[in-house]
Amino acid sequence: MDVDDALQVVGEFGPYQKRAVLCVCVLQVYMACQSMLIVLVGYTPEYRIEQQPEDGELQRQHVTFTEDVDSVVTEWLLIKQQAYKVSLAGSLFFAGLLVGNVVFGPLSDKIGRRPVYLTGLFFEVVFGYVTVLAPNYEVFAASRLLVGLMNGGIGLVCFVLTQEYVGKSYWALTGTLTSMSFAIGIALFGVLGYFVRPWRSLASVANSSGVLFFLLSVTLPESPRWLYSQGQTERAEEVLCYMALRNGNAAKHLVLQRVGAAKAGGRDNGGAGVLQLVLHPVLRLRTMVLMYVWYACSLVYYGLTLGASEASGSRFVNVAMYGLVELPAYPLCMYFINKQWAGRRKSLSSFLCLAGFACLCTMFLPENTGTLLSATSLALLGKLMVSAAFNIAYVYTSELYPTRAFHASMPFTVFCLSSLSAGCLGLLLPETLNSPVAETLEELSSPTRSLVQSRVLESKVTTQHDATRSLPQEHLFYSQRVNSLCAGGQWRFNQKITLKTKHVLMESLINLFNRKSPLNQIKY
Repeated sequence: MDVDDALQVVGEFGPYQKRAVLCVCVLQVYMACQSMLIVLVGYTPEYRIEQQPEDGELQRQHVTFTEDVDSVVTEWLLIKQQAYKVSLAGSLFFAGLLVGNVVFGPLSDKIGRRPVYLTGLFFEVVFGYVTVLAPNYEVFAASRLLVGLMNGGIGLVCFVLTQEYVGKSYWALTGTLTSMSFAIGIALFGVLGYFVRPWRSLASVANSSGVLFFLLSVTLPESPRWLYSQGQTERAEEVLCYMALRNGNAAKHLVLQRVGAAKAGGRDNGGAGVLQLVLHPVLRLRTMVLMYVWYACSLVYYGLTLGASEASGSRFVNVAMYGLVELPAYPLCMYFINKQWAGRRKSLSSFLCLAGFACLCTMFLPENTGTLLSATSLALLGKLMVSAAFNIAYVYTSELYPTRAFHASMPFTVFCLSSLSAGCLGLLLPETLNSPVAETLEELSSPTRSLVQSRVLESKVTTQHDATRSLPQEHLFYSQRVNSLCAGGQWRFNQKITLKTKHVLMESLINLFNRKSPLNQIKY
């Protein structure tokens, strides 16, 4: 018998498998907290900037926050030109998430699910404490990248373990439970953030739960499906017998099909592995479609989720609502994907279209609308629909590829190919550095646009230099300053600054100078 036949004897979803799946699913709460951490710890409160003069010179700017908030923004003053660093930390986390998905999948195929899972969870907890103790922004950002790397890797392995511990008839159920636990984790993180306000304390409490989940996970067995696929038949039989014993079954002597036949079948079907995604015509079409499906699901899901703090109202309530709204999506999609008239394909397409329609409707709503019909309520509806579509994509992808030829790395190979293809396509776009923005469609299609821009720029510079030479030498500093301002005006706003206007501006500066006004008080 093979593993599926053995699980029929052992119990496809017996008491022991339920406890094992529960342990893996509860871990999603911890992973959700790590994913949503930047939403609360990166909150930017209202502030004002004050400048106090002293001895005719301006002191450095003093920032006063009008809200009593402790976040990375208030601690490291990530405002104005530094505000991008908050988004950068979130982007680094998801960059690590992508790399972890791509790397940990094949790694778990080679060395096993359990060691990769436990190692990734251990280091995620360690790097989580580095986030808590970060002395500066650079360490904080690096720790978020590493946490994301581990989070993406073990998230993939968690999903695979929930599938491989049980029989095939329970794959959709266990996959849905994993996604549902992640949604609960988002909601609980909103509640936790309400009661624990200082950002270091919030990060510490959220990360400390990982220690408990790591201790619970140590007792989990290796996947019997992986052991069998690697030719470790005896160990697979031991794990299955242990499951049978804990389930209360009398199956003491399970004899699996010998390794030689199983492995040979795996090689024949596997071929060149990932290369078959491009070479095989059926897999090529499926992969191209799934690449865009996964991209769309990820974009809408995380875009709505991470934008929870920017919606009107309490940021804690918004985060909790964006998690709770997912819960009805999972029983809803479970109902539809198991109906003959709907199935996986039609359900996936319908939920994605409904999510897009909900987001589209937010564009046409007036600003002052009721609570029931508002941009936030439509965004929540879109989150519900895309959550159902995302869950179907997980289940559907695992069913669209041959199980022996493609293991844990296949669903997220779609992510890898999406990123690589997007990176290559990005090279087809023109460079915009130090180039003026096109004002009309005709400028975009003009083949001589770049040449004309270059000559116009040279002409403007020449005109400005000629104007400078005609002025007295002692006014050269002011002339250069005015020319710089005027050039900026011509560049950005396409305004025509005449020579007369330049003289008027410069005369104003000279008058200030003759009054012996300090240079640092002159407003340019």
